[in-house]
Amino acid sequence: MIHALAAMTVLICSGAGAPVFSMARPVWLEGRETEMNVFAGFRGVFERPEASSVQVRVAASTLYRVFVNGAFVGHGPARGPHGYYRVDEWDIAPQLKAGANVVAIEVAGYNANSYYVLDQPSFVQAEVVADGAVLAATGAGDRPFEGFPIKERVQKVQRYSFQRPFIEVYALKPGFDAWRAQADVSVPAVPLAETGSKSLLPRGVPYPRFEVQPVVRQVSSGAFEAGKLEQRFRDRSLVEISEKLKGYPEGELDLIVSDLLCTLHNTTLTPENTPVDEAATFSINAGQFHVVDLGANLTGFLKLTVVCDEPTRLIATFDETETKSDVNWRRLGCVNALLFDLEKGEYALEAFEPHTMRVVKLMAVSGKCTVSGAGLRRYEHPGAVRAAFQCADDKLNRIFEAGRTTFAQNAVDIFMDCPHRERAGWLCDSYFTARSALALTGQVDVEHNFIENFLLPDRFAHLPEGMLPMCYPSDHYDGIFIPNWSLWFVMELGEYAARGGRPDLIAAARPKIEALFGYFAKLENEDGLLEKLESWVFVEWSAANNFVQEINYPSNMLYAGALDTAASLFDVPAWKDKAAALRKTIRAQSLKGPFFVDNANRVDGKVTPTDNMTEVCQYFAFYFGVATPETDAELWRILMDEFGPQRQEQGLYKEVHPANAFIGNMLRFELLSREGRTDQTLREMGDYLMYMVERTGTLWENQQDHASLNHGFASHAVVTLFRDVLGVAPLDVAQKNVTVTFNPTSLAWCSGEIPVGDAHITVQWKQEDKEIQLFATVPEDYTIQVENRTDKTVKRVDNLLFNESVPK
Repeated sequence: MIHALAAMTVLICSGAGAPVFSMARPVWLEGRETEMNVFAGFRGVFERPEASSVQVRVAASTLYRVFVNGAFVGHGPARGPHGYYRVDEWDIAPQLKAGANVVAIEVAGYNANSYYVLDQPSFVQAEVVADGAVLAATGAGDRPFEGFPIKERVQKVQRYSFQRPFIEVYALKPGFDAWRAQADVSVPAVPLAETGSKSLLPRGVPYPRFEVQPVVRQVSSGAFEAGKLEQRFRDRSLVEISEKLKGYPEGELDLIVSDLLCTLHNTTLTPENTPVDEAATFSINAGQFHVVDLGANLTGFLKLTVVCDEPTRLIATFDETETKSDVNWRRLGCVNALLFDLEKGEYALEAFEPHTMRVVKLMAVSGKCTVSGAGLRRYEHPGAVRAAFQCADDKLNRIFEAGRTTFAQNAVDIFMDCPHRERAGWLCDSYFTARSALALTGQVDVEHNFIENFLLPDRFAHLPEGMLPMCYPSDHYDGIFIPNWSLWFVMELGEYAARGGRPDLIAAARPKIEALFGYFAKLENEDGLLEKLESWVFVEWSAANNFVQEINYPSNMLYAGALDTAASLFDVPAWKDKAAALRKTIRAQSLKGPFFVDNANRVDGKVTPTDNMTEVCQYFAFYFGVATPETDAELWRILMDEFGPQRQEQGLYKEVHPANAFIGNMLRFELLSREGRTDQTLREMGDYLMYMVERTGTLWENQQDHASLNHGFASHAVVTLFRDVLGVAPLDVAQKNVTVTFNPTSLAWCSGEIPVGDAHITVQWKQEDKEIQLFATVPEDYTIQVENRTDKTVKRVDNLLFNESVPK
């Protein structure tokens, strides 16, 4: 039953393949489209058509997953900006059977602000199409979808984190999911209401990988008991619910899962460290647990098959790394837990939300059950597998693979900082991850979506005029933003153009950038420097964040870089002149001896530089052209020769606060590359990254393990390995040119394949005595040049140096 006005869907063309619904209309449970954390089911039933091509088209707010005849098909949507919704088309022909078929769509309507998804009214718009004929559609036709609330998912639960909406708590009976597979199973259908026409966008990015990874090892087993509520989890996501952070207040929650977990204390723990196979089963009585390992830090949907001998409360906690053979569910400041209240019977359980984990702790709080089929349905970008890298140093090979999987988990639809705590489209992170995307996939499609999301809204609520969000899509009702982070958007746009980005999208960015520079112009002081930047000023996760007022020199260095980039993009000489003047002023104020200081304050109204010095500030100075190896030769020598992974152990330059992985160490690798220090790069990559690879198989946000252990920007390691080891610089897609550069190195050989569109670049080299043999192929429309900075002769060969197997 449909109420409200019917309206034609508004189409927003975003390149080729603009989406269209033939018949479906956007609908939701009547009267509940703005209610928080509503989980709803929508089912369409149709007879199998003769057509060989059958798709289900879906757009939704907030998130959905789709099943055909009980089989999982997909999860979505790809995220779009405020007021726009991306459309997915899933091929469902392989899942169809003779007779009646069922398409079941589960939709979570969160209606809560987050860094991850938008606070917009809930809806679903879906139809099944075969050769142009609509077989079932929401809100229309002879076979409309039924809709109903899925009450088995508990509605009034706490948020997962400050940055993400609600956790998952379920109260289930056997057969709870039969409606997904069986047309003759009735559902408690309710009236549906049309929610108004939607502005639609194409998905724009590839459909994810959904392969299932089983657990591979039992870490430990043991027992626990319920005791006192100790060391309560009092995160702001629980205790600061308000109009600025939407959710259910503590007093309204049906269950506070974090409080429950804080009452459960281990009484015994036995390390097992035992390999297990896919058929492994784990019997769990009340008060018992098993900790299992997926083999690496992965992102996706936890899967369990559970047989309960009696009513059971099963909790699965998880984390990216084990902690003393156990799982620290709160290490990341999130509620890393799924809770299932299960009646006696058998269940196939799968989380709705993607989470990130290496280890899982299965706990029976009450009852008795057997768990089998424990694993994770992976949720990753499919294109990262196209690239290949191998060399004589296996540590570097492992770092490459860690970079690859880190990228795949953080680039499903946009470039994210991390795939767990936030799943947010952060600027700056995206600057580096976008490079990884081209290196690993040969495409800029995810970056296109990322940039388009920032450009389509006319303005951003709760932000000053002209300012861009620090991450997007997101809703920041508290008004918090990072002003200098918006400048990384300009930096990325310049590189997006060089990567062959769409000219019309770049042109459309100009008004946004002009407005952004207009915002900053109001904060320039008498010297032309940005002073007293508003809100949250962020440089990196180090002491540098303590020195951001009143004049922050790294932010002004970034400002100069952004002005230069925009000047080149849009041919505005005045911006270039302004950047040059900024650099001159920064040098005059910030340079003290060999080092640059981080900030200046006003003393009796006069700008007075402090003595605060950080490692990352020095890297900013060189990266953004305030310093050069020629003008600052001594500082360059110190950074190249005396800084690095061992500086603190050696007690050198204690007055200069050390950098962290995000983003100081990353900029360090960029400077080492400019200097052509390949062997030093290889050593430092091992020192900075290898311990991460060994613990989680992914690359981290910080050097320490207290934060994200899977951070998208860190996938840039693959770019470093291609550029500084294989020798292939980031591609000049616009000029269709490939440069292979050889710097002196002790590495014996290297081989790699880099995707370019639908083709590949293949480069292999090995060196002996005074000769480097090089095999290289590029797409027909590309040219290749070789730059040799060694004292050896480069000899081009016509045949592969290595085939499937490479030297050991």
